[in-house]
Amino acid sequence: MGFTALLLAASVAGCGGGNDGAVGASPALAVATAAGVGTGTGSSIGAAGHGPASVNLGAAGNFVILAQSEATNVPTSAVTGNVGLSPATGAGIGLTCAEVTGTIYSVDAAGPLPCRVTDATMLTAAIGAEGTAYTDAAGRAPDYTELAAGNIGGLNLGPATYKWSTGVTIPTNVTLTGGPNDVWIFQIAQGLTVSSGVQIILVGGALPQNVYWQTFAAADIGTTAKFNGVILSQTSIAVKTGASINGRLLAGTAVTLNQNAVTQPAQ
Repeated sequence: MGFTALLLAASVAGCGGGNDGAVGASPALAVATAAGVGTGTGSSIGAAGHGPASVNLGAAGNFVILAQSEATNVPTSAVTGNVGLSPATGAGIGLTCAEVTGTIYSVDAAGPLPCRVTDATMLTAAIGAEGTAYTDAAGRAPDYTELAAGNIGGLNLGPATYKWSTGVTIPTNVTLTGGPNDVWIFQIAQGLTVSSGVQIILVGGALPQNVYWQTFAAADIGTTAKFNGVILSQTSIAVKTGASINGRLLAGTAVTLNQNAVTQPAQ
């Protein structure tokens, strides 16, 4: 079958399926429709419960920001949800209580007052759960591999598991089309780079708590970007000036903010 015929077949089917790299590559080149591209299950896009099973965040789901080495901030940011830092001392938390609608948890008495709560045991459990969630997300069988050679700007993606052996760049808006029970997992072997002003757009009732961005290297969210989803980074997460996050920032090392709005969705 010729390449044009393959694209036509993928378009008519409304999906790509399985772990076949050739089939998984076709949505990157096919014309995206209002329904989106890619389900990974052969089922129609946007219906309830498509895509992979959700990633269980466990105790890490109690936090909108969870870091291990530091959580720095250039004020003024607005964070809705709990913030935690462990095993590093609370002195590494750069947010003030006025910037956090929630509780700041630290392993010692060095965290900011009066909203700081010292609970090393709970934080240890949360960090452990973060690691478990990262491993779970990274280990899922992919439906699509190497989509668009890692440049997914402009694509309309249905619920599925997408895997890259490289980094992923998002230079223009990306649309995720699906229902409120649909799940997306993005497995990224290197870093995630979102350009300034870019939006991750959710359509059809898709929810940010069901979108997981698992990155082995740093995640970098550009200035004034509007980002949806849960970032599970093996290393750091940097949110540049004026960007907003509707999701969670769960980092293996540092989270850095710069005048951002970070809002926790439902778990």
